[in-house]
Amino acid sequence: MTETYSTHAIGLFVANKSGVLNRIALVFSRRGYNIDSLVTSPARNPDFSHMNIIASGDRETLDQILKQLNKLVDVVHARDYANLDIVEKELALVKVKCNAENRTDIMQIGHAFRGEVADISDSTITFQVTGPSRKINGLIKMFEIYEIIEVIRTGKVLMAIGEELTAFAGYSQQKLPELVSDSR
Repeated sequence: MTETYSTHAIGLFVANKSGVLNRIALVFSRRGYNIDSLVTSPARNPDFSHMNIIASGDRETLDQILKQLNKLVDVVHARDYANLDIVEKELALVKVKCNAENRTDIMQIGHAFRGEVADISDSTITFQVTGPSRKINGLIKMFEIYEIIEVIRTGKVLMAIGEELTAFAGYSQQKLPELVSDSR
């Protein structure tokens, strides 16, 4: 049987307590699943946080990981958003070496990708670019003919589209009180 590996976007709504990140990472580690990126941000209620994890691996193992995550006391909800319609963005800072001769070309490439100049000096330009990962990868590829000095990426953040709440898949704001009272 051949295993097919794919990338999964996992959204979690978790209690904002110390040690939660460690327990979640251990679930992935025990299954041999690598976390490609992880972004955590506070929820509107300061007792909770949103987590976005991008991981690559096979579907069967991910199903087991999701079941284990949803059993953790501090995890209110975990869901794979890989094949669903979501808003997905990433931010990157890309520093490119430049001189007077190629500065205009580098600026044109950066602006073509709707990048903003975050810093400029005599020998470098740093662009801030946001969007889907493929856009950021495209910008980096275009800058490869120049000397890329540094790239820092945030990892993906994701949000359910429409009225669906990311933290509570399948629920809208109107149904939220029922779910919260049923949760841990």
